[in-house]
Amino acid sequence: MSIRPAHLLIQHKWLSLVAGLAWCFSFSGCRGILLLGLLIGGPPKVEPEFEKKTGESMTDKDVTVAVVCFAPTEVKYSFENIDHEMAKYVAFRLASQKIKIIAPDKVRAWLDENKDWDKPEEIGAFFKTTYVVYIDLNEFSLFEEGSANLYRGRSESVVSVWKMDEDDGTAEKTFSMEKVSKFPQQQPVNSSEETLGNFKARYLSRISDEIGRFFYSYELSDEIGSGN
Repeated sequence: MSIRPAHLLIQHKWLSLVAGLAWCFSFSGCRGILLLGLLIGGPPKVEPEFEKKTGESMTDKDVTVAVVCFAPTEVKYSFENIDHEMAKYVAFRLASQKIKIIAPDKVRAWLDENKDWDKPEEIGAFFKTTYVVYIDLNEFSLFEEGSANLYRGRSESVVSVWKMDEDDGTAEKTFSMEKVSKFPQQQPVNSSEETLGNFKARYLSRISDEIGRFFYSYELSDEIGSGN
């Protein structure tokens, strides 16, 4: 097998780029500009709401985040551990996007030992985090309304961020957004096609991404194709 010299490989890449640029400019108006942007920079990214509103980023160096979820009694009556499950899924989702998180099991252990806590800053002060992501889960269900054999995940929550003051352990709420979620968007899933446990895991994975997008960038194509 013959190997091309390095200078020939570089020349080939430049020729390919020039050809691509020429192809882009052959289109008129915005289409050509869009194609040029895709060629040079890749697919367009959506800036997360947290960064737009605060000018800060959770992916910055030395930033750590704790995630906690609160669910009222009427929600936990049907889903006993949904607060811990939601917090764990969101924490792992943030970690997958290079955000440093406090291990969910450590947060849960602290919550179990401090059942009288009432402020997110108590958690942030104990773990010495930069932020606490607080999910107030007001509603959660897995069945289509009025049906016992069709799955459709639904939830309503308020997601807020508390920024810690490292000097005195207090915190300020710097971000808050409502998240209303429905999955799937189009048609519910028949219970004969999937177990409830598997559907619940899929929905928690889905909503963790919906909430996570408040804090990390994603491709515009992901948003367009997120209806199912």
